[in-house]
Amino acid sequence: MISRKDILKAAELIKGTAHKTPVLSCCTINKMFGAKIFFKCENFQKAGAFKFRGALTAIKSLDENSKKKGVAAHSSGNHAQALALAARLNGIKAHLVMPSNSSKVKVEAVKDYGAQITFCEPTLEARESTLKNVMDKTNAIEIHPYNNKIIISGQATATIELIDEIGQPDYILAPVGGGGLLSGTALAAHYFSSSTKVIAAEPENANDAYLSFHSKKFSPSINPQTIADGLRTSLGSITYPIILEYVNDIVTVSERSIIDAMRLIWERMKIIVEPSSAVPLAALLENKIHFEKKQPTIGIIVSGGNIDLGELKSYF
Repeated sequence: MISRKDILKAAELIKGTAHKTPVLSCCTINKMFGAKIFFKCENFQKAGAFKFRGALTAIKSLDENSKKKGVAAHSSGNHAQALALAARLNGIKAHLVMPSNSSKVKVEAVKDYGAQITFCEPTLEARESTLKNVMDKTNAIEIHPYNNKIIISGQATATIELIDEIGQPDYILAPVGGGGLLSGTALAAHYFSSSTKVIAAEPENANDAYLSFHSKKFSPSINPQTIADGLRTSLGSITYPIILEYVNDIVTVSERSIIDAMRLIWERMKIIVEPSSAVPLAALLENKIHFEKKQPTIGIIVSGGNIDLGELKSYF
């Protein structure tokens, strides 16, 4: 189990390096849903997403011998950027395996952060086999993007900051892909705001977490086709049990609603978020969540803002 102490330790490790991201609200959005909604804006985090919290926690938790070996991971985007930056800031070599179809914007960011990139075919088998080859050659330590207790502890720090700023909300909403953010969010709520209910949202076209949660039987993600590229991953052996125990519900949303929610945030809040970040608000647009009280206080974890502006036409 990841303890309260583990999460507080993570918060101390990243203090002064990771941003304490802003919590924003929007009167128009509040009126639309008859609620007090607070957005924890991890799109303003270093490397553009919540992933930096976990990556930095993992890097700072390494012993000196492991630091000398360097770190490695496979990722198509946010984890790659986060790990590359966290490694650079701590003088550690980073080796990233990225699929050949990764966003050019994200690839360039990883290069700018000084990591060594090895490209592979865009399949899970290719990613894992290529990573194994890289680790065999370099002796680097793998930092898994979500199925890692230290990573989860780091992701939980976003919710601690949210609770510290707004008090104990009635609900916290978060997107779910591999489950690192959701696991951390649920554990932080459990330890620091026990009356808060945690609800996850997921694309209908990548509904493996929804199926796994409601059937209580693990369902892997198989060729998901969703605009929310950060949510195409299956739950992990560590994240799945945490989610079963500490998350109150998981709902799904359509691709159209994800786009509408992203556009609503862009136009009304004047901030850039990526599609994955808009999924929880899409659940409100579809009225998928039934609140037990009028005008509930809701926290939403905005997971990131890494978007290729050259792809805007495909969204709208």
